Formats: sequence, structure tokens, C-alpha cells
Amino acid sequence: MRGAAFVAIAAATLWSCASSAADSIVIGGKIFTESYILGEMAAQTIEASSPVPVTRKLGMGSTGILFEGLRSGAIDVYPDYTGTLAEAILKRPELQSLDEIRQALSNMGLTMSGSLGFNDTYALAVKEDFAEKHGLHSIGDLIPIQTSVRAAFSYEFMDRKDGYPGLVGSYHLGFNPQKVNRMEHSLSFQAIDQDAVDLIDVYSTDAKIKKLHLRVLKDDHNYFPVYQAVWVARKSFVEKHPREWQALLGLEGKISEAAMLDMNAEADIQKIDFGKIAAQFLGAAAPDSHGWLHEVARRTKEHLWLVGVSLLFSVLVGIPLGVTAVRFQAAGQAILLSSAVIQTVPSLALLCFLIPVFGVGTKPALAALCLYSLLPVVLNTFTGIRAVNPVHLENARAFGLNGRQVLFRVVLPLASPTLLAGIKTATIVSIGTATLAALVGAGGYGAPIVSGLSLNDVPTILTGAIPAALMALVAHGLFELLGIMLIPAGLRRRP
Repeated sequence: MRGAAFVAIAAATLWSCASSAADSIVIGGKIFTESYILGEMAAQTIEASSPVPVTRKLGMGSTGILFEGLRSGAIDVYPDYTGTLAEAILKRPELQSLDEIRQALSNMGLTMSGSLGFNDTYALAVKEDFAEKHGLHSIGDLIPIQTSVRAAFSYEFMDRKDGYPGLVGSYHLGFNPQKVNRMEHSLSFQAIDQDAVDLIDVYSTDAKIKKLHLRVLKDDHNYFPVYQAVWVARKSFVEKHPREWQALLGLEGKISEAAMLDMNAEADIQKIDFGKIAAQFLGAAAPDSHGWLHEVARRTKEHLWLVGVSLLFSVLVGIPLGVTAVRFQAAGQAILLSSAVIQTVPSLALLCFLIPVFGVGTKPALAALCLYSLLPVVLNTFTGIRAVNPVHLENARAFGLNGRQVLFRVVLPLASPTLLAGIKTATIVSIGTATLAALVGAGGYGAPIVSGLSLNDVPTILTGAIPAALMALVAHGLFELLGIMLIPAGLRRRP
């Protein structure tokens, strides 16, 4: 398996070198509306003040993914919040002032701006009619009905110390665990709108609070910390691009909470493009729109690269490993077991495991897809070769064929139907799994899917989901043609 890992690393590194050939400033952003808008503001601000090209990696996964990308150099700057930095990143909730947080970040080779002008803290919200029915005005009012409340909280809120764990401790809440669900943040609004849940976590600038007539419960314990929006950057970026950093600092104190709420509403409710919203606020011309066909073509190119590399890896590494597993029993069991164990690791978890090694972007996505492509090919190669009738091998040796000739002229052709089926399975699985690559900034069809999820916008989701499904259908058809071309006629299944 060390050889397989080496090939994965080599393939990812080659792409990294190719993609980083042109020096550019990389702007990151999280997977919710406000972060998309702020990321666009940062990108457009730099583009207006500098000839250096800007690369957008918006809609990435959790705070940890963004921060690791910043530290590794995969991104240069991204919007975050003081409370998040103190609680989730620095693990020092006692830090309150901007100077204290900036000093702590400085020890890590990072820096941050002053406040952009608004506080976007956590809050709990219920529907107005539910609040009136139960007399809810503050979080403490939930105590009499705590065991019957159906709640849906975001994944990050559930795991962060300044989220659910600390909240229940501060207010001595005892929610029924069976009625507390983890849910993607944007989908929780749909759930409460459909009366599937009673209580959700929100950001104080969430536009859907007004649209869905939600009541934000007062935090009478002042539990939730202040979350001032800031830019976070590497010191090396600031030193290399002082003019661009100064341009970003020009936005300090310029974005009010009301303005941010209005911009979020434009995206969430009116479905206005993030780039247009950012440009309108900045007083600039809206960025050129190339249309959805151009966007689909760009995402197709990215997706094909991810799938193509993993397919090549599965053939060059998976088939030899399958052959090795047949020839050497002890090593064979280890190979099969290792491939199976990798396959059982959830896709997003594997991506997170690879971030400390590869950073964020294309490299961890390629490494994960390559590793996931192994099992179908290794297992089908092993199964196909083991199924070859030993009589054919004896006949081949009787005709004077050496071991190499027996393998390539007899064994692999006879095993080709099963082997090709394994490669086909690996390819189609990679097409689906590659959509998660967007969460680490690798693009592909997952980018519009992630963006659509953040907005609960089905048409945007479909611009990624439909092409991915079509690519899988095309792959299926191509493998059927390859079967006709490569599999001996006598081995093809008859109708």
C-alpha cells in the first residue's frame, strides 16, 4: 500500500505544481450565504486595486478546513469572526478584544483586520406562533417545555464549545436527545418552516429570520460571545501584497449589521448572484457573467480532471495490487483488508484526515479519490483471476508460455469482464464522490451543489447534480463500448 500512497501523492503534487504556476491571490469562504458575499467583496476589492489575479475558493467546508488551508498556504485570506477564532481555533474563549485575538494569531504566523462593522453571533429562534403558544421570549423560557421541543442544530453549532454543549450547561437545559437533530444550516430553515422542528440555531444576520417570521430568543445569560466579522490572513501574504491588504482594510467599519442583513436577504430570498450583491455594495460594476453554460463547462473540466486522475490511478495501481493479492496469500489478505478499510471511511472524514498532509484544494481531493478507487479494482482483479480455470493455465504452460506470457495472454484476457467491471464501478463511484471535493476548494460539480444548498436553491443544485448524473451515464456507455472492443467475443455475456 505504500506504493499506492506514493502514486496518489505524486499525482496530487503534479497537479498542484501545474495549478500554482500562475501567482494569484486565493480568497476562501465558508459554506453559508454571508461568507460567499464577504468572499466576493474581498475578491472584487483586490481586483479593483491590483493587477494580481484572484482565485476564489468559496463555499468550502467547516472552519477547521478554512483555517488549515490558510495555515498551509492554500488560501491567502478569508472572512471569519472573532468569537469563532477565539473559541474554535485558538481554544481561548477568554480572549475578547481584537488586539488579544490578533496577538494570539500572530504567534501562528497569521493576522487579522479590525471589525468590518457588524456582529453576527449565534442565536436560537422559533416560529412566532410557537413562541406565542408557549410564552417564549428568552432562551431560559425553554426550560418548562425542554423535553418536548424538537430541535435542529447545525453540525458546527453542535460540536463547538460556544455552541450547543456550553449552551445547555449555561441554561441547565435538558433537551430530549431523540428530538435533537444535526442538520445542514440552510436546511434547518426549511425544516422549521414546514413545522418539522420547533427550534433552530441561527446567525443574527440570517435573512430568513424575517422571511419565515421567526422570533429570536433573547440570550439573557449573555452566553453567546461577540462575533465581529474580520479578514484573517497569513503574515506572509500581508508582507508580499501590502497594497492588496490595505485595500481590504479599507472595508473596516463599513458594513453595518443592517446592510449585511439586507445583502443576505438579496441572496437568500431574491436569489441575486453573490458577485452582483458584492459589486452593488462596493459601488462597482457587476462582474461579467459568462452564463450557466460557461460555468458548467468550467466545472466539467474540473470534475473530469478529478475523476480522470483517480481512474488512471485505479488502473496503474489497483490491477498490480490485485495480481499481487492472488500470487502472495499473506500479502493478498493485507492488500484486500487495507483497501476495504479505506472504503469504509466516510468521504468527508477522509478529506479532513488528508488536509494536515496535503492542505486544502485539489491535492487532498485527488488523494482521497485515488484511495477510494482502489477497492473495486483490486477486488475485481483478485476475483477475476481467481475464477480462471486452472486447466487453461496448465494448457498455456504446456505450450511453453512463461509466467509473464501466461498472465498477459491468458489470465488477464479471461479475467477481463470482471476486471473491467471493477474499473467501471470505480469510475462511477468517483464521479459521485468527487462532488464532495468542493468542500475542500477543489471545484467540480460539487461547487454549485454546495452553493445551492447554502441558499436552499434547487435550480443551482441541479446545475451540478444533473451534469454529474449525465457524466455517470456517459461513463457507463463508454465502458460498454470498451467491453465490446477489449473483451474477447467468447467471454461476453450473451443476451
